Amino acid sequence: MTYTEAMRILGIDPGTGILGFGVVDMHAQKTTMVDAGVIRTPPHTAHDERLEEIYDALTEIIAETKPDMVSIEKLFFSKNITTAMTVSEARGVVVLAARKARLPIHEYTPMQIKQSLTGYGKADKKQVQEMVRMQLGLKEVPKPDDCADALAAAITHGLMSRTQS
Repeated sequence: MTYTEAMRILGIDPGTGILGFGVVDMHAQKTTMVDAGVIRTPPHTAHDERLEEIYDALTEIIAETKPDMVSIEKLFFSKNITTAMTVSEARGVVVLAARKARLPIHEYTPMQIKQSLTGYGKADKKQVQEMVRMQLGLKEVPKPDDCADALAAAITHGLMSRTQS
């Protein structure tokens, strides 16, 4: 897609307990939010059931919103390997759902997302959330944080696509 064409992007902030998603339409001059929210799975449910719930919910979101592509925040964990493993599995489910829908997948590190939205790769969460709010012309920052992070991933892909074309 070129800079002048509209793009519908599904952004994902991967997680097992809470997975954030955000769908945006990016036009040459305007970015609008189509849908956003979180997929929550019950904490004391078997891990494989949680992954299935994520897959089913994400498949439904893709069918309803019909995105052109998916933008996923890459994982970055420096301490908790157990959390990293479960989130990696949830991320794998996201990749599978996107592939099954024949959607191109783009990945961005947290630093790339911060850089593209704020101009500073070490911006704090509040700065990123405020830029999401401003880019989308919203009155308030989307809640919860996972939802705002997913929208940030979607917007990042749109911005990166503009600079690459």
